[in-house]
Amino acid sequence: METDNLMKNAQIKSPGGLSENSGSILIRGARIVDPANRLNFEGDLWVDDGKIRAIEKPGAIPKLPGMWVIEGKGFIAMPGLIDLHVHLREPGLEYKESIETGTRAAAAGGFSSIACMANTNPVNDTPYVTAYIREKAKAVAACKVHIVGAVTKGLKGEELAEIGGMVREGAVAISDDGMPVMNSYLMRKAMDYAKAFGIPVISHAEDANLVGKGVMNESALSNELGLRGIPAAAEEIMIAREVALTRLTRCPVHIQHISTAIGLEHIRRAKQDGLPITAEASPHHLTLTEECMRAYDTSYKMSPPLRTEKDVEALIDGVKTGLIDAIATDHAPHSLIDKAVEFSEASNGIIGLQTAVPVTFELVNKGIVSLDRWVESFTVAPAKLLNLALGTLRIGAPADLTLLDPKREWSFTPEMNHSKSANSPFFGGKLRGKVLLTLVNGVAKFSEVE
Repeated sequence: METDNLMKNAQIKSPGGLSENSGSILIRGARIVDPANRLNFEGDLWVDDGKIRAIEKPGAIPKLPGMWVIEGKGFIAMPGLIDLHVHLREPGLEYKESIETGTRAAAAGGFSSIACMANTNPVNDTPYVTAYIREKAKAVAACKVHIVGAVTKGLKGEELAEIGGMVREGAVAISDDGMPVMNSYLMRKAMDYAKAFGIPVISHAEDANLVGKGVMNESALSNELGLRGIPAAAEEIMIAREVALTRLTRCPVHIQHISTAIGLEHIRRAKQDGLPITAEASPHHLTLTEECMRAYDTSYKMSPPLRTEKDVEALIDGVKTGLIDAIATDHAPHSLIDKAVEFSEASNGIIGLQTAVPVTFELVNKGIVSLDRWVESFTVAPAKLLNLALGTLRIGAPADLTLLDPKREWSFTPEMNHSKSANSPFFGGKLRGKVLLTLVNGVAKFSEVE
């Protein structure tokens, strides 16, 4: 049995070794899913002193004094979820979000780790800003914060940022997310530097010249609605360029929020050629189409834009097969003054940390994506992309864990929202699948366990 090697190393402490403050948690009878270790079975899981201590068959781990015992029958216990793509807005844009509020929303959504983008004010393009984010996260964050530094100074695409200094202060990747790096030579040099430092480059793959002043997918519908369109080619051209530069530099490159079927084909061919290319899809690009734009609701305005039903079907198949490595929220908080304006002037993006699980778990409920592949896309896959020793329930690993009730039906309401911003199209909708518990190093950062 796949669990044997894990189980034989498990040790049960004596009652005398526990106290009320030991952080000892026993989850009994849950379905334990850990693709990193090929685990998918009903059993008991024991957390103590911030670590995964034992995974056993049901009833094999005794209840000891001081334990918090959770009856997990019908629930799914998995490694703490990891979000590759989050905008925390701090420093400088705290009216939209802060490290404290953004990570609270993350924990409520089941995420024990997030990677925060560099488009802050000032931009995270120097080691000083990286160090500020690191230290502020240590002080107030409700989950682990992994820092993504900028590729270029000020996200202007003109001069490389202080990549080495940011890496020394803890940056795990570089990205100008929100702004494509249009200069191919500069992007090539960024890849050379990133490869030397052992980190990936994360690409916002859109041709800014083709995007222009577009606000939605370019199609017959955009003409009908009288809204300027963004052609799918804007994404496809830049993905093709990133593939070419990856072939040249052999630097690991990750494509963010892929949205088109043809863009996905570029990824397929690159992987077939053995190139270190990975990709993510967002919950909204997996579930919503351009038809949502008929409401002229700026909650649906995002970059890249919502595409066609054909594109959505291709992306879902990409998640199903693993061609798309990870699901990432692109959590992009904006205040009312950023969204309650003319459509052409509204900021791009939506919040997504608290709705990502139920929105995408519907693919599992419908039998389209396997449970193991879904968990993988939120755990070990993003961990590998960022070179993090996380995303696993291995014995002795940090007790980052998410407990999910896959059948609970609920609605996301403003009262539940932990973000400072409320730009979500999912408010009030019927959702299925509710995060009950998020552990970070064995500490409950969010709990609705009854």
